[in-house]
Amino acid sequence: MGLSREAFYVLRACVDASENPRTYQRLAVESGLSPESVEATCDRLRESGLLDEGFRATSHGLESLEPHRVDNAIILAAGFGSRFVPLTYEKPKGLLEVHGKPMLEHQIEQLIDAGVSDIVIVVGYMKEAFEYLVDKYGVKLVVNPDYAVKNNLESLRCAASYLGNSYVLVADNWIDRAIFNAYEFDSWFSCLRFDGPTDEWCVDTDEAMRITGIEIGGADSLAIVGPAFFNARFSARFVELMGEYEDRADADDFYWEQILKDHIDELAMYASDQTGNVHEFECLEELRAYDISYAIDSRNEIMRFIAESFGVEEASIKDIFPLKEGVTNNSFHFSLGAEEYVLRVPGIGTDKQIDRRSEKLVYDSIMPLGISDEVVRFDADTGIKITRYWRDVRSADPFDDRDLEISMRQIRKMHDLAIEIPHRFDIGRMTADYYELAESAHAILFRDINETNRKVRRLFELKKRLGVPEILCHGDYAHINILMLPSGEGRIIDWEYAGMGDPIMDVAMYAIFAEFDKERIDLALRLYVGEEPSESEWLRLYLYIALGGFLWCMWAEYKQALGQEFGEYPMTMYRYTKDFYRELENRGAFDGIADKWDPFGVE
Repeated sequence: MGLSREAFYVLRACVDASENPRTYQRLAVESGLSPESVEATCDRLRESGLLDEGFRATSHGLESLEPHRVDNAIILAAGFGSRFVPLTYEKPKGLLEVHGKPMLEHQIEQLIDAGVSDIVIVVGYMKEAFEYLVDKYGVKLVVNPDYAVKNNLESLRCAASYLGNSYVLVADNWIDRAIFNAYEFDSWFSCLRFDGPTDEWCVDTDEAMRITGIEIGGADSLAIVGPAFFNARFSARFVELMGEYEDRADADDFYWEQILKDHIDELAMYASDQTGNVHEFECLEELRAYDISYAIDSRNEIMRFIAESFGVEEASIKDIFPLKEGVTNNSFHFSLGAEEYVLRVPGIGTDKQIDRRSEKLVYDSIMPLGISDEVVRFDADTGIKITRYWRDVRSADPFDDRDLEISMRQIRKMHDLAIEIPHRFDIGRMTADYYELAESAHAILFRDINETNRKVRRLFELKKRLGVPEILCHGDYAHINILMLPSGEGRIIDWEYAGMGDPIMDVAMYAIFAEFDKERIDLALRLYVGEEPSESEWLRLYLYIALGGFLWCMWAEYKQALGQEFGEYPMTMYRYTKDFYRELENRGAFDGIADKWDPFGVE
């Protein structure tokens, strides 16, 4: 027969009695029971031969604890930690140091000290940064490939086969006094007390501290924060429930705690009040308050860049929060006193795609026009850019006629100046490069691709025949790159792809990024020209709709070969190529143009 709950907690407290002499009063503190209950329990344990007269667990007592031995710990470390930018651009949040020790390492060492050496870490973002822990502590790494699009329920699912008598932790907590043991009985969750309103997951408990309900948000309440323990019975049922949630459309956004919340009646979980002992840092300012060294030096190159750019101490940089996380760039907000700014950090590998010195030259050229974001500092070596932050702005709505008109008017304002810079937006070179990458990755599955290639080559021959003088174009003119100010004005941002080209190409790119139909494509050109377009302007628009569609189709096909899913996007872009080739053909645009087999107009 197994141990009762009271017997387990008293016996566990007596395991090391030879090193730390016990008394009934001391055992009451350590077990959470009353002194009277402890004394009665000790009597029963002695009668059963599990405890000796000196409060030491006997060999039989130790044997009775074995079913409750902790099997392992699973630490969730896959997430990006967006609220901790810019520090998490350089390292995962769990590897940030607190008082000179990475938070994750601190928890690993506490687990090992408690006798829990089988440790599994679920990684995703910057997964390679964790590899050294295999040698240092003997941990196992499990990769969550979907960390960027799914929440931590998916991370726990990746480690489901390890769940038994298991601790479940998150990498970015700091625990002052270790709360881990070699043996555990109840499933429990670390909780912190919050005074006043909170957005945390608040719990209700009964007299025994079993959690009876969980609500997101509350006031003056205990809330779940930090590590948890799953006993084997809890784990078995939880794994079953994870399987049931796997096919739910909304499960991608779930924390694993959602299953606990939904099934709290059958999943026995107790609250362990760790107020003041477990720390969760939501942002850099909270970490600064706990570890004062971060106010002086955050050990982060981007923070140093800001401080040096403005001649301030790092402690002056406040109100940091992410604005955009993308393939090309990441950006975040910060303030210095009453002034607010945005810092843009180029994404990894973009130095191979984008010439940041050319981008800076573009900004220098257009700054007097008042049509772009207001650059405060641009470092051409790194591509880091600081601009003024505008409140109450939104992206242009391409299906709002007024927004579309402003978008076309703003880009026309820049085109009318016919600015010249030393580099081109070479759509032929880009198309050839992406086609070669997609083809080498065996990504192109369109059955009529050879016929479409022939059409694309004729499109490039038409481009040469039209011979339009090139001027500075945005190159990536999408509605998400037009900010609408409260005044009704528009501002064009993200000029990294800008270069010399046909100005109507910008109109075409705007149209296909928004996935316009032909009627709205035609409206965009009319608003851009300001009158009924000429035949030459119609030909150029349809030409770049067709060419742009093929370019971004090949880009998406290549990206899909690398594992990034784009749904219907490649087919939509491919359809632009074929439909608008036909439109040009119906207008006689290809009369006299022979088929050529040079690669996509690249000279």
